Amino acid sequence: MKLICSKSNLLNGVQIVSKAVPNKTTMSILECILIDASLGEIKLTANDMELGIETVIEGQIVEKGIIALDAKIFLEIVRKLPDNDITIETDASFKTTITCEKAKFNIIGKSGEDFSYLPAVEKEESLVISQFTLKEVVRQTIFSISDNENNKLMTGELFDIKGDELRVVSLDGHRISIRKIKLRDHYQPKKVVVPGKTLSEVSKILPGDAQSDVLISFTEKHIVFEFDSTTVVSRLLEGEYFPIDQMLSSDYETKVKINKKELLNCIDRATLLVKEGDKKPIIIHITDETMELKINSVLGSMNEDIDIEKQGKDLMIGFNPKFLIDALRVIDDEEVELYMVNPKAPCFIKNQEESYIYLILPVNFTTVQ
Repeated sequence: MKLICSKSNLLNGVQIVSKAVPNKTTMSILECILIDASLGEIKLTANDMELGIETVIEGQIVEKGIIALDAKIFLEIVRKLPDNDITIETDASFKTTITCEKAKFNIIGKSGEDFSYLPAVEKEESLVISQFTLKEVVRQTIFSISDNENNKLMTGELFDIKGDELRVVSLDGHRISIRKIKLRDHYQPKKVVVPGKTLSEVSKILPGDAQSDVLISFTEKHIVFEFDSTTVVSRLLEGEYFPIDQMLSSDYETKVKINKKELLNCIDRATLLVKEGDKKPIIIHITDETMELKINSVLGSMNEDIDIEKQGKDLMIGFNPKFLIDALRVIDDEEVELYMVNPKAPCFIKNQEESYIYLILPVNFTTVQ
């Protein structure tokens, strides 16, 4: 095999597929990136058996062929070569020569025949969504998935399609994040749970162009994302997702309208007094036109008042400040509305259309005051 392509094209392609190279594996072939130039295009592929990514890059194929190269070494070589055309040449013993200007590397590759290709997915149905929208939806929900592998479903996000609406849900036992978006077409009802790792990696490699689309296809066990010249295939998480609708309530005793930036900045300041790993709650005292935020820790105390519009009862309630910060950071509205019932019940941050809903469980603060 012999091919020539620009450093920028090659590096971009290698960086995209590297997201699917496993950190640890007993199968050394999975630590490789497959370069397949056997069918008239240069296709790069990586696959950790849960997540697979392939992308087609532009370049000149002088001699067709296929090779698997160690992903880590290959990426570092390409990254550090001069900004010029790179030539990759292999022989029958898989010796691979990579040259660029006066730099020349010789590394040993592996047979491409041993590589696990992406599963051939029979696409049952597909939906179209803009790259920008998908990237935003993931950004606005991914922070509340769980990193605890004991409950696999909590490490993923629910994609719930009904008619012309897509609802994306994540939860970790302390909070729930929900985003709803309108789709261009109507689709049959479908619920799948997509691994958080997959969504995180897709989000990183998505250019996020509002004018360009992502085609999302589902099968019984896989989800496929296709955009530009890249295809991502991932296994779905199996099992019945949590009954979210039973956890949502429209009842409230206290409703607060507040400037989002002011609230976010205030909580951010309060966390200056909280050490890493310290579980100190922020205590929010809501009265007629004021919200007072207080925090006490071994480093000191802080309190601050913010003007609010309030409906309903006065309330004192405590929260993990990080959970409030995570939700507020991804809301783009200038003002936010908080709905609360009592110090033991969840707080809802949502807009009128409920295109976003963030549910945060309060913490008991009487023992730490």
